[in-house]
Amino acid sequence: MTRIIAPIAALVAAVFLGGVWWISQPSDESAFAQCSATTIAGDGNQIGGPFELVNAEGQTVTDGDVITEPSLIYFGYTFCPDVCPLDTSRNAEAVDLLAERGMSVTPIFITIDPERDTPELVGDFAFNLHEKMIGLTGSPEQVDAASKAYRTYYKAHDKSDEFYLVDHSTFTYLVFPEIGFVEFFRRDTSAEVMADRVACFIENA
Repeated sequence: MTRIIAPIAALVAAVFLGGVWWISQPSDESAFAQCSATTIAGDGNQIGGPFELVNAEGQTVTDGDVITEPSLIYFGYTFCPDVCPLDTSRNAEAVDLLAERGMSVTPIFITIDPERDTPELVGDFAFNLHEKMIGLTGSPEQVDAASKAYRTYYKAHDKSDEFYLVDHSTFTYLVFPEIGFVEFFRRDTSAEVMADRVACFIENA
């Protein structure tokens, strides 16, 4: 199983978010205060930003090309035996629940294992989860830059084993075009709760 150690999740967030600490309370200062179950103490603009990656067709794309509507971004890898399929399936379910309310949201999967995850692999992985899901890979440098933009953590095990695992953070990020990052979801958030919170952000954007 992929080693995601729940008790240190907060520590990982603090270390790899450049000192930004996530607190489970709504912020009165936020334009989306009524929607958010989390507060980012410090500059929330530090999360997210431009990236350049490669899509399933092998085309180089930017964040502006793929984030054209409210989007749920998840960093994982296709060889992940358990965590990633569960998290991305939950995201896909939330997208369908939102569609039932007439709200269009794009799920995005960005690999943190570019050495194995070819454009074809990430494309198939994403499409099998949801027809709208966009799968992205790239060079190690491109993937690392995207990961750093969203302050995510990942570390591969011994790559001499072809079945190596990759430890990684498991947050899903809600991002709006032009606005940028507005919220994150932990992996214990249900699809129903995620849909409710995303809907609130869309209604108040």
